[in-house]
Amino acid sequence: MPNQNILQYTGKIWSTADLLIASGIKQSDFPKYMMPFFGLILLESRMLRAVDQVLKEEFKVDKIEDLKPEEFEDFKDEFIYQDVGFNEFIVLQGKTLKSITQNDKNFYQDFDAYLDGFDADTREVLGVGKTNDATKRLNITGVAKELRGKKILLSTVKKWAEIDLTPFDNSDITSLEEHIKFKWADISADTAGEQYTPKDVIQLMSDIVVERIQFDKSEFVTVYDPTCGGGNLLFGVADDLDRTHGYNVKTYGQDWNDTLYALAWIESRFRKDSDIRYGNTLVEAKIQRDQQFSVVVANPPHGISWKGFEKEIYKDETERFIETPSTSDGQLLFAQHILHHLHDNGIAVVVHNGSALFSGDAGSGESDIRKHFFDNDWVEAIIQLPTSEFFNTGIHTYIWLFNKNKPEARQDKVMLIDGSELFVPLKKSFGSKRREIDEANRQKIIKVLAEYKGNDFAKIFDKDYFYFNKQAIQLTNLDENGKSFEEHLPTKTDRKTGEVKRINQLIIKDLNAITFDNKKWNADDLERENVTKDEYEDIKEFLKNTDYKEQSIQLHTPKVTYHYDADKMTIVETAADGTRTELGNGKLLIKASYKKATKTKPSKLTIKAALTPDYDKDYEVIPYSRDEAENNRLIDEFLAKYIFKPYVKLDCKVGVEINFNKVFYQPEALRPIADIQADIAELDKQLADLERELQL
Repeated sequence: MPNQNILQYTGKIWSTADLLIASGIKQSDFPKYMMPFFGLILLESRMLRAVDQVLKEEFKVDKIEDLKPEEFEDFKDEFIYQDVGFNEFIVLQGKTLKSITQNDKNFYQDFDAYLDGFDADTREVLGVGKTNDATKRLNITGVAKELRGKKILLSTVKKWAEIDLTPFDNSDITSLEEHIKFKWADISADTAGEQYTPKDVIQLMSDIVVERIQFDKSEFVTVYDPTCGGGNLLFGVADDLDRTHGYNVKTYGQDWNDTLYALAWIESRFRKDSDIRYGNTLVEAKIQRDQQFSVVVANPPHGISWKGFEKEIYKDETERFIETPSTSDGQLLFAQHILHHLHDNGIAVVVHNGSALFSGDAGSGESDIRKHFFDNDWVEAIIQLPTSEFFNTGIHTYIWLFNKNKPEARQDKVMLIDGSELFVPLKKSFGSKRREIDEANRQKIIKVLAEYKGNDFAKIFDKDYFYFNKQAIQLTNLDENGKSFEEHLPTKTDRKTGEVKRINQLIIKDLNAITFDNKKWNADDLERENVTKDEYEDIKEFLKNTDYKEQSIQLHTPKVTYHYDADKMTIVETAADGTRTELGNGKLLIKASYKKATKTKPSKLTIKAALTPDYDKDYEVIPYSRDEAENNRLIDEFLAKYIFKPYVKLDCKVGVEINFNKVFYQPEALRPIADIQADIAELDKQLADLERELQL
């Protein structure tokens, strides 16, 4: 368990904001002014611990003053060898933030020298002297300049200098960060809350990892978080594997948020075997193309557009992306990246929102990505978390457990766990977070996952259950007598195959007039020369807004007239002698074409008309079978049972979606009819009493 004494500093850290309030700084901007100093005291404390360790273990002394003169350079070399960064003031002179605030007159000069004393990598992450917004990281120089202008820099540094983190180890620091970012997420959705995972969810994800991995403890377990933010999820899981379960752990992470990356990088400097990189994971992954990890944990951004780097994604040559989802949400891009870098014996535990389960229809990028995961049998379980679990959203979230080496009994199966009711309410809300998964409920989830047996909140399915056919069909609309105009279409014989096919429309070649409701176009109107482009566009617009089903449109030839009888849903052919023939359900098509004027010919407008059957395209969602013959039988039986118009099967796409509401739907119990009737009788009685009172 983390040392609980460290949590005493949460109050002290937040007391530093008193000066910000007095200076008129908005509460939502507090993280901007607090993160740099938290990073600074974290660096100082870790360096002081490293100094103490080197002195005691290598030189057997307690203080740097106890070193012999000839040992001084050896000490410096040994400290630098530790690769935890360097600051001459802290390491060699023993100066700290607390000591430089004792001299008010020289404070600003000493503070600048203190910052400049860090090694180049640390200065870059702190943002020492940086002016370029794209590389400012924690921007401590800019923040210090603002606070100095408000005349509170010295007071601010003094407050932070009171916080001594040197007694605490890395896991304790992670625990403190969890509480701080808990608050930062509460007040500012633009900072830590964007990618911050609550401690109870981190613990659940860690427990899942521990329950599922089967690695030799003599070997390193590599843990990777491609969207690591400030590192709480990555380091929280790593600490649990290391301290609680005895695994040797290497951590890898990357993030694109300047300040969060900086905090994660600072902590990584003081952890054994930790590598944190800066950059957009989707377009500039800082890990090797073929590098794979034992464990991946992640809470990638939800609903964040990747349109700004669309071109780079489409040109990506790493073979990470089998398909691309909608540009409005990049979650499934991160999921593909994760699976690409997951070892063949590895597991990934990833948080997504609901869109990753069901967004996109069959044939869409989202559905095809899910299908890719299921086809490869990488999805072992999906856990629905309670709502109001995260700081800046109240929606349902889901933990996906990916396993590239499922036990034989779990192969081709997927477990769904409904943890939506497995929570306890918080005594105090933090933003949208009003619930947490406590130890008892967490163990319920881990137990059912370990046993892999269904119960009232967990169900196991063959993976094919989540597949479905989306069968496209062409429907032929019929008139009241069950006829279509299709039988009147002309035919054409293919010279090579001899196959006879119907042409899709009957062009009225001898058209000489068209009658609309209150308008008639004669032969001269149907073929005209010297028509301007604007006149043509007006005619096109007029035809676009006509509806043969709603208006009395008639197509005239010398021998017959055609019109659509909306009551009988049929095209009617009327001969010159008045004889009416119903041709079946179809459409009256009227089109205008235009040829521009040339040097030898004037412009020309031509109006043509045609008759065609009335077809509709529809889609049917039909259960799926991996056996091709069985799948075809399912489709044919479904269509025969539910489709009553003539149809032709078109393309069929196979989709994958997961619907928790369908799987765990609990119908509301209906009240007994006798109770309802009794209530109605009581209401009738009350109404009768009111009527009598009104009559009096």
